Amino acid sequence: MKKNRQEKLLELISRYEIETQDELIERLRENGFDVTQATVSRDIRELKIAKMTTGKGTYRYVLPRHAESAPGVKFSAVLTDSIVKVNNAQNLVVLKTYPGMAQAVAVGIDHMNHQQILGCVAGDDTILVVMQDEECAAAFSGQVQELLRNI
Repeated sequence: MKKNRQEKLLELISRYEIETQDELIERLRENGFDVTQATVSRDIRELKIAKMTTGKGTYRYVLPRHAESAPGVKFSAVLTDSIVKVNNAQNLVVLKTYPGMAQAVAVGIDHMNHQQILGCVAGDDTILVVMQDEECAAAFSGQVQELLRNI
């Protein structure tokens, strides 16, 4: 029962932009799970589900981020939607985001464990990514631009 409920909860969060526990409870009930706020709160904590700001200035639940086994560029849809522009110069990549989203995107970049990324610094709407060399910066910038084209 608990496993089925938690699987449904994860499915609902990945499928819909759910902003509140009340909305999550309502959707679970629509799917046959009679839950209380305390149960949903416990499930959220156990599943390590977080809330993240969207580009529209609202919050929504997001699935936990697991380390990627491949070093390619992969962001959740929320993070990708937050990026406005990408440029590179020498070994640096500059990402522009919606206001307030740079730090969340930078955390996503850090969790990629990309071997050529030496580090990144985020402000409110700008991220500076320091790459190993100019070639890596151009490749990373191109990969992010490709992600943005496919939204």
